[in-house]
Amino acid sequence: MSATFTSRDFNRDPGSVKRAALEGPVFITDRNKPSLVVLAIKDYERLAGRGTSLLDVLMPRDDQDFDFEPPKARIATRPAELD
Repeated sequence: MSATFTSRDFNRDPGSVKRAALEGPVFITDRNKPSLVVLAIKDYERLAGRGTSLLDVLMPRDDQDFDFEPPKARIATRPAELD
């Protein structure tokens, strides 16, 4: 469920906006056009994909152990031409 408040209502009674945000997104309008959205933090984190990072996914757990030996890089070099 979403709610809509004018900028004036938002400035006058921010507590109402906070309470409404716990139920769903709250749109703040400025001259009858949406200008802001207020979300509960749990909703924001869900939308932003917070919680599991790429590092969390790729890091081995403490009970996992493996050897990693990358091959030696073979890079051809040549002298710099300074003429």
